[in-house]
Amino acid sequence: MASVKAPGNLPQLVKSTFGKARANGDLLYFPTQVTVLAPTSIPKVFNPFENPDKGLLIAELAPDHNLVLNKFAVVQEHFILATKSFREQTHLLDANDLEATYACIAAYHDSVPEAEMGSDAGEGELYAFFNSGEFSGASQPHRHIQLLPVARMREGIEEGKWDVLAKRLVGEIQDLPFTVFAADIEPGMSGQALRDIYLTLYRQACASVAALLSKGDIADGAEAQTEGLARISYNMAMTRHALIVCPRLSEGGAVWDQGEAIGKVSFNGTVLAGTALVKTSAEWDALRSDPEALFNVLKTIGVPKSSRIES
Repeated sequence: MASVKAPGNLPQLVKSTFGKARANGDLLYFPTQVTVLAPTSIPKVFNPFENPDKGLLIAELAPDHNLVLNKFAVVQEHFILATKSFREQTHLLDANDLEATYACIAAYHDSVPEAEMGSDAGEGELYAFFNSGEFSGASQPHRHIQLLPVARMREGIEEGKWDVLAKRLVGEIQDLPFTVFAADIEPGMSGQALRDIYLTLYRQACASVAALLSKGDIADGAEAQTEGLARISYNMAMTRHALIVCPRLSEGGAVWDQGEAIGKVSFNGTVLAGTALVKTSAEWDALRSDPEALFNVLKTIGVPKSSRIES
């Protein structure tokens, strides 16, 4: 049975810490619009998770993790589960990483009265994702998993127009342009049970990349791997009932407008929620006017569906 327990008032704790940190200038929140569609000479990179700012610290999650606000939040109450001691972002996740992640998801769900669970507002839902490797959208080497309240992700979207893609990925989605590997998970699973599922999906992802690139050593080595450096770039996502691994071959691609490249759209683990972040209004306008352009970029970021193999 799961032994890590997140604070029972976690949603309220995240919300109050976020509000206080924003008021005090401890974090920067960039409101967004949404729509449905090391050489030794280089100075040491700042590690925001080594000694997190007190204004950003939500809570300690014994024994191995801290919950901290994302200093550069793009949705309100965006927070992070980070290991207390340095662990590599590019190495395989441990059982306690996955157990702690699910504990946060469970705490959000348990905070909402059962009578309100039928609402479409996303209250009580938490979307978790992990970026690993050069093509995954990862930006920090210290191991961390990002958590987004679904209700905050939905703000600005007309009711019923969008829901988290990962919730539907256990079944086959015919129009998804890249391969994902997904499995059901349930409340009460131990960290080791979650990790067994994660490793199975990781190995399937490695096999798909190996088949596409004709590099059998990727799959052969992954079959017995339980720790150390991941053999591929990938995103992991977790919801209350699903765990997903998506192998990655590129971070993104160019955004075109009337035959001219006007920018680039990059994807991290939020792609498994069915979202993308663009940096300029020109990119925003181009993608809204031609949704097929976004679909074309998505075709390039992972293993094409026709290359998928089962293991």
